[in-house]
Amino acid sequence: MKLNSIGLDTEKTKVLANDLNQLLANFQLYYQNLRGIHWNIKGRGFFALHEKFEELYTDANLKVDEIAERILTLGETPLHTFEDYTKAAKVPVGKNISKDEKAVELIVDSLSELLKMERSILETAGDVNDEGTNSMMSDFITEQEKTVWMMKAWLGETV
Repeated sequence: MKLNSIGLDTEKTKVLANDLNQLLANFQLYYQNLRGIHWNIKGRGFFALHEKFEELYTDANLKVDEIAERILTLGETPLHTFEDYTKAAKVPVGKNISKDEKAVELIVDSLSELLKMERSILETAGDVNDEGTNSMMSDFITEQEKTVWMMKAWLGETV
C-alpha cells in the first residue's frame, strides 16, 4: 500500500476525491440556484428571503472552496468547468424561480441531495481513515440539517 504525504492510502483517496468532486459539482449548482433565487425573489417576503438567500449562497461559496481545497490536499484535481458540473448534477436546477415557496422547496430538495452525498463521503472517509474529510462532512451535515429544518418550518412542514 502506497501512502501519500498526509499518510493516507493513495488508491483509496482517489476514490474519495472522486466522490468529493461529485459533491463539488453539485455544490456549484446549488450555489448558482441560490444566486438565482436571491436575484429573482418577489413578494411580501422579499426582504427577509433576499437576505437569507444571500447568507446561504455566501456559505455555499465558502464550502465550494473548502471542498476543492480538500481534493487538492488529497493529491487530486478539483473539477472546475460548468461542463463537468452539469454532467455530475443531481441537485435540481432552479430556473426563473421568483415565488417564495418554490424557492424554499428548491433549497430543501437541493440540501437533501447534498446530504445524501455527504453521508456517503463520510462513510468512505471513515474507511480511508481520513479524519480531515470526515470532520468537514460532519460539520456540513450538522449545518445543513438545521437549514433543512428551518426551511421546512418556514413551509409549515416538519422534517
